[in-house]
Amino acid sequence: MKKRWVVLLIILSLILILFFMRLINPIQLDDVSPNIKCEQNLLEKSDVLFVIPKFENNSIAGNKEWCDSILSLNKTLGLHGVYHNFNEFGTDRNQEYLREGINIFEQCFGFEPEFFKPPQLEISEGNRELILGNNIILYGKISQLTHKVYHCNDTGEFPNWFIDLF
Repeated sequence: MKKRWVVLLIILSLILILFFMRLINPIQLDDVSPNIKCEQNLLEKSDVLFVIPKFENNSIAGNKEWCDSILSLNKTLGLHGVYHNFNEFGTDRNQEYLREGINIFEQCFGFEPEFFKPPQLEISEGNRELILGNNIILYGKISQLTHKVYHCNDTGEFPNWFIDLF
């Protein structure tokens, strides 16, 4: 009986620690693109915006007004895939593929991304090496657990209202 209480106490402690980590860590917003409707309050309350450079084959670099509006928010910006296809980085990609996304990002914002998060958080070992080999910090499943992460189109594993609670 005492053993059960110890296990329960440990589990509750871990949940509380995770809750407080998510409370103090920077808030992330995924799926930022001019082609995905995103509520202004999500853009404003997030600290890190993960941008899709070429969603539905439309480059963000061609929308200078949108690029300037995102820059004016004064947020940390990261790359969220290149096209944001399903399992995009679960399949090995080459330097040219990644470079396309980096170049579009740079044309839009005036600097190369320092952060990368693969769509659906799936990444092959080869792509992991590709990203890290370009001196880009890789965000993955652990980051998703320890940070509040919203999605512009509210299609994450958990709905945005739930992310607000926990």
